[in-house]
Amino acid sequence: MPDPDRPIPAGGAAAPPRFGRITEGPSPAPGEESFQTLLAGGGARVVRIASLDRADPPGEWYDQAEDEFVLLLAGAARLGFADGTEHALSPGDWVVIPARCRHRVAWTDPERETIWLALHLPPA
Repeated sequence: MPDPDRPIPAGGAAAPPRFGRITEGPSPAPGEESFQTLLAGGGARVVRIASLDRADPPGEWYDQAEDEFVLLLAGAARLGFADGTEHALSPGDWVVIPARCRHRVAWTDPERETIWLALHLPPA
């Protein structure tokens, strides 16, 4: 019996679930990052980011139109902000970066991959 709280898309059955492991995905070369969109819809995106010995050049900033939630899952990193502060992140640490908050990756672990999970929310 169909669940009345779960609408079925027009033209057929609901899509099957997808499974994966956050530790498996594109691996970056040293000094680089790789991005993998895991889910997107309604203007939101969930992105797996892997970094290895990565630092954005001084003076180069992310300045995004959307709020971003970032959870560090593995490795270690430091984020830099336009006010000159830096914040270290370890596995389990998270940060909400408001839209238009200029930030950069100041450092990631040179010995092992740093794995981030980022949720980009649509502008309000």
